[in-house]
Amino acid sequence: MEVFLLLFAALFSILNPIGTVPIFVGLTEGYNKVELSKTSLWTAINVFIILIISFFVGQYVLSFFGITITALKIAGGIIITNSGFSLLNGRFSRNKGIDKKTEEEAQVRSDIALTPLAMPMLAGPGSMSLLIAFYQQLKESDKMITTSEIVSSCFAILAVAITIYIILRSAYYLSRILGSYGIVALSRIVGFLTIAIGIQYIISAVLSIVRGV
Repeated sequence: MEVFLLLFAALFSILNPIGTVPIFVGLTEGYNKVELSKTSLWTAINVFIILIISFFVGQYVLSFFGITITALKIAGGIIITNSGFSLLNGRFSRNKGIDKKTEEEAQVRSDIALTPLAMPMLAGPGSMSLLIAFYQQLKESDKMITTSEIVSSCFAILAVAITIYIILRSAYYLSRILGSYGIVALSRIVGFLTIAIGIQYIISAVLSIVRGV
């Protein structure tokens, strides 16, 4: 349960689906209920697939390129911290690579569930590096990752994907209820937590170097 809660909270903070609501509303303007539901569902499915692949395959990518877990933690920590600062400063979409031109191009495309919504808007380098590092941490803590830890991690990723679907499916409702100021306020709270996660990863990597691990 602890693994589930830790990973779910970390992924939710970094992915920040609430901050995606205004962009989702803009990109899906003119969609009917069926199209909105379909786009929300496929965005969530794409995010789930990307995160699961990162969790299980990431370690082999590191090995192939000779990247240490310490280097990944520092790089990932910097990316995650930068994302957090972007949330605090209200530059979330620009930091995710979503500028005015990208939005205009996306609006004329029939399928926006994979790009730009699932990637890079939701699942980006920060969440991928977090999952790779998290897998390695689980592996190192017990010398071998257990089945229960793998199952808990997979359920956490699935829970995040389901949460993304619910939030995106309710995007127009949330936009009316919270308003732009409410969404910004929530995004800044999430941004603060994201910065803390990023800094913790950097501290963990530095301590590993100092201890010679």
